[in-house]
Amino acid sequence: MIQVGIVGATGYGGVELIRLILGHPNAKLSKISSVSFEGKRISEVYPSLIGACDDVLVSQEEVIKASDVVFAALPHGLSQPLAKACMDAGKVFIDFGADFRLESESEYETWYGAPFDYPELHKIAVYGLCELARENIKGARLIANPGCYPTSIQLGLAPALKNGLCSAKGIVIDSKSGATGAGRSLSQTTHFCDLDEGFAPYKVAAHRHTPEIEQGLSKLAGEKVTVTFVPHLLPLKRGIISTMYTESNVSLETAYEAYCKFYENEPFVTVLPLGMAANLKNVCMTNQCHISLHRDEHAGRLIVVSAIDNMVKGAAGQAVQNMNIVFGLPETTGLTLVAPAF
Repeated sequence: MIQVGIVGATGYGGVELIRLILGHPNAKLSKISSVSFEGKRISEVYPSLIGACDDVLVSQEEVIKASDVVFAALPHGLSQPLAKACMDAGKVFIDFGADFRLESESEYETWYGAPFDYPELHKIAVYGLCELARENIKGARLIANPGCYPTSIQLGLAPALKNGLCSAKGIVIDSKSGATGAGRSLSQTTHFCDLDEGFAPYKVAAHRHTPEIEQGLSKLAGEKVTVTFVPHLLPLKRGIISTMYTESNVSLETAYEAYCKFYENEPFVTVLPLGMAANLKNVCMTNQCHISLHRDEHAGRLIVVSAIDNMVKGAAGQAVQNMNIVFGLPETTGLTLVAPAF
């Protein structure tokens, strides 16, 4: 039985991970931690866990000592010292945050305002987008769990860029996320009265996921990719839907065949039949990514729509998928989740 520790257990990503681990047949919660609520029971913070998980929130040191794998569900900038402690203790470390996602220190400093704390750790960190990097994930000890927007976008565009189905130039990405993507801390835009019945873009062409998106897409394309990325905040709790506009002279049927081939053995990626459009409702509470393909003949564009649950495939579910790979379990273990019908 894999002993699982969670640091940052009271954030949305952390408590979603608790939900998944409670249903995992080969993993067990060892210790959980939260700086804000240390000494309290997790079920005091989230009453839905009463009777299912009443664990007391302890120190990070106790979590590391008791666990085989430590998940960090922390804001950016806080994971690097924890990763160092886990590496020194011989533990597997899976980071929900952005600390280890970017390969370039200068890019990280530009977007996050600080250099790498431990450059040697960044050399061994593996970017954990499972469908595109599972061979690197096997045997890894330090994994950077991808961001939610980059997951939906890279899975959506991977077959097109890898197979030359579209141009690497002029890609425009319009993404929309539920409010959990902003985290548990409130901001003006996530107060109920501002969010309810509202819908607006934010951080237009300036979102911190941009360099992660471009890093991944550039590797797929084999050349430098620069995108226009505009995220929006939906008045929903969870989910991400990304619509990607690419320049392409490939027929819809050819693109569809290539996408089906690319993902034919992937349990968590479904290419929808032509004529269907990806819908957040159909991936809610699951580790699935639904992709639909569309063609704008007038503009000469291949349009790709990708839908995921930002808390599962975009965070905790993908983290569990990474854990399964590292520990030699089938990737679907604990993740055979079906979306509610209504």
